[in-house]
Amino acid sequence: MEYYNYIKALHLIFIVTWFAGLFYIPRLFVYQIEAFHKPSPDKEILGKQLKLMAKRLWNIITWPSAILATFFAVWLLVLNPMLLKMPWMHVKLTFVVLLILYHLKTHHYYKQLQRDEVTKSSNFMRLWNEGATFILFAVVFLTLA
Repeated sequence: MEYYNYIKALHLIFIVTWFAGLFYIPRLFVYQIEAFHKPSPDKEILGKQLKLMAKRLWNIITWPSAILATFFAVWLLVLNPMLLKMPWMHVKLTFVVLLILYHLKTHHYYKQLQRDEVTKSSNFMRLWNEGATFILFAVVFLTLA
């Protein structure tokens, strides 16, 4: 168990990078939606660049971070199964499930915008961006309680 803290550190690092992606991708969605409504050639130039930025963020940072954060979390629970007997952990894991659902719904919006399907407003995406913040607050406070 001497490596437990290293696994915990890796878990936290990937949580931070996962949330960084979840905080930034809706902002890119806002810009993509607003660019979609601009006249040519701005629409095409901005749209192409913003799609590329979103693709790189989502596929190179956000998804790998989500997978690695989850992997290290499961490893921590395997090493310390007593955590699963604590009531706060049950509530925390409920918020983790919400985070995963939020991530998957964000992926849905990502795929739509990559196909130039604009179904939401930029104001909706500004509000959507707050979802990850709410979950982060809940998980941090539950962990420290």
